[in-house]
Amino acid sequence: MEKYRVCRLCPRECGVDRLAGQRGVCAASATAHVAHSMLHLWEEPCLVGEKGSGAVFFSGCALRCVYCQNAAISRREKGTPHTPDSLAALFLSLEKEGAANINLITASHYLPSVTAALRIAKEKGLALPVVYNTSGYESVASLRSLEGLIDVYLTDMRYSRAETAGAYSAAPDYPSVACAALAEMKRQTGAPRYNEKGLLLSGTVVRFLLLPSHLIEAKQCLKRVFSLCGQEVIYSLMSQYTPTEAVAGDKILSKPVPPYSYASLVDYAISLGIENAYVQEGSAASESFIPAFGK
Repeated sequence: MEKYRVCRLCPRECGVDRLAGQRGVCAASATAHVAHSMLHLWEEPCLVGEKGSGAVFFSGCALRCVYCQNAAISRREKGTPHTPDSLAALFLSLEKEGAANINLITASHYLPSVTAALRIAKEKGLALPVVYNTSGYESVASLRSLEGLIDVYLTDMRYSRAETAGAYSAAPDYPSVACAALAEMKRQTGAPRYNEKGLLLSGTVVRFLLLPSHLIEAKQCLKRVFSLCGQEVIYSLMSQYTPTEAVAGDKILSKPVPPYSYASLVDYAISLGIENAYVQEGSAASESFIPAFGK
């Protein structure tokens, strides 16, 4: 766990000594904390299966998105502390419950613990695909430490402009960082592979969450990813943005996304020639997509 000593796991590269109790932007200590684990049905169909994805929600986050849907856990260390051995046991228990995969949600700031846990679980028979579910704000060096352990990358592409990324997530370098991270993810996984039931065995899924009044930027993101990846990734166009109390006073973010804006984004994806994509029907903006995180 020496990588916690001078922490440079994420693009922030805070350099804090987490083993000595120091905290960086992610607010995490050197002990992995799981806020919630569950069989999760609200992922892309190729990740859900009959009983759901084996979601493991880690607390803390390197981004500071003002509209964060999981702010209850992303701003602080919350939940149950885990050693690599107990994390491995959690993965194996989800497999026993019938999970379609192990879905690691916002795990980058706990990578030394998570990689150790994955190796232990695999030695004990874990046979499910492992999904790395991320905001896209990832260090290429950290991603390379995951090679051979991760089967599916489920990543976001949120911004094409440094100004927007700085204003909404305190990360003006997000566009360049996320593109470099995506290239590494695609290199590791290659084109999507499915089993006989249509579940994803390996590959990269890129999510595009349409924000209010940011249709042009969402199209720019879509075009950039298509130029970088073509048909070798799965595209997921999301209309489920849900305004939270934190943005109640914001003239832009306090409003839902109009259906015509989302329809325009879908039409643009078709015009680009994108063939492998998920779209959401009707109004998906609902707090039902946000798990009830325990104390």
